[in-house]
Formats: sequence, C-alpha cells, structure tokens
Amino acid sequence: MDNIIEMTHPLIKHKLTQLRNKNTSSSQFRRLVSELAVLTGYEALRDLPLEDVETETPLETCLAPMISGKKLAIVPILRAGLGMMDGLLSLVPEAKVGHIGLYRDETTHQPHEYYCKLPASIDQRLILIPDPMLATGGSAIAAVDFIKQRGGRQIKFLSIIAAPEGLEAFSKAHPDVQVYCGCIDRELNSNAYICPGLGDAGDRIFGTE
Repeated sequence: MDNIIEMTHPLIKHKLTQLRNKNTSSSQFRRLVSELAVLTGYEALRDLPLEDVETETPLETCLAPMISGKKLAIVPILRAGLGMMDGLLSLVPEAKVGHIGLYRDETTHQPHEYYCKLPASIDQRLILIPDPMLATGGSAIAAVDFIKQRGGRQIKFLSIIAAPEGLEAFSKAHPDVQVYCGCIDRELNSNAYICPGLGDAGDRIFGTE
C-alpha cells in the first residue's frame, strides 16, 4: 500500500497516547486532536508547490517563495472531522472549507451521505479530508467518491489512527489518494471499532454518549 504514510514523529506518538487514555477529558481530547491535526497537516503539505514572488523587506526588495496555484480546500467528514479543522486552518488560514455529512448504519456498518457542500473550483484545489479515525474505510471511501464525482482530483486523507482492514479497502478503492495517519492500530473488533483505538472520537470530542 504505497499510498499509506504512517507518521513516526515523537510528538505525534506522545499526544496519541494521551488521546487514547480513557480518563482524558473532552476539553483535553479536543485540544489534542487539534494539535495532532497540525502535526499531520504539516507532513501532508510538505510537497506544496512554491513560486518566487517579489517581496519588499524593511531593507530591500527580494524574490521569496510562496505557495503557488489555487488555494487549498479542507473538507472534514462530519462530525468528528470538525475536531481537526481548526488545527489545519491554523496552518493554512486562506483555505476554503467544505463539509461532508456521513452516518454509519449500526447493523451493516455502511456509510450513508446526508450532506455534501464543497468550495467552488474544487477541481483546481488540493483537498484535505480530515477524519480522526479510519476504521472499515467505508466513510473515507465514500467521501472521496463524492468529491471525485464533483470534480475533485487532488485529494489527501488525514487520520489520527487507522485499522489495517480499512487501509487495505481504501487503497483498493482509491490507490491515487495518499493517507496520512498517526498510527496503524492492530485490528477491528466484531463491532468494527479500532483496537486498541481511542473509543468513539466524535463522542469524546463533543462530550456525547
């Protein structure tokens, strides 16, 4: 699976362990998710194209690099993906924001779309799709399907933890989309939850049951 990048930075591993702890409060959990989004986004955006622009410093005029081309789009998967959005926007404040709403059928574990709103000129943008957990891969695959159907082509998926089963399914469906994840966990259990995991990211971010 050449499109899967598991990150090894010590800060990511440290913060992820704090995130896993069942005693971590919702406020702490939200902060950690946002911080991990920054670290993940930093890695995912390291290949952005640059162009030199004329810039006037307090001393002289020079050519200095800036990101070239269309601005980025951040399209979180509702609702847990919202927890990563502010962290990514702190890196690229000019990015446009869309949303994809999916819910998982508790019996079949299949995703169903209930909302999709994307920025204009989506076909010309680099699109980041954040979602803290990639479990079965169903929601991730569906989100990329929806974006491709609407013209999106340059897509990267950002997760904090992922299951091997979901990564394999995603790679088969979208081998052209890179996945950046903080850790590849052991497996999915019989209820399609990632183990050892960190529980339900949405519930822990928003303090719901």
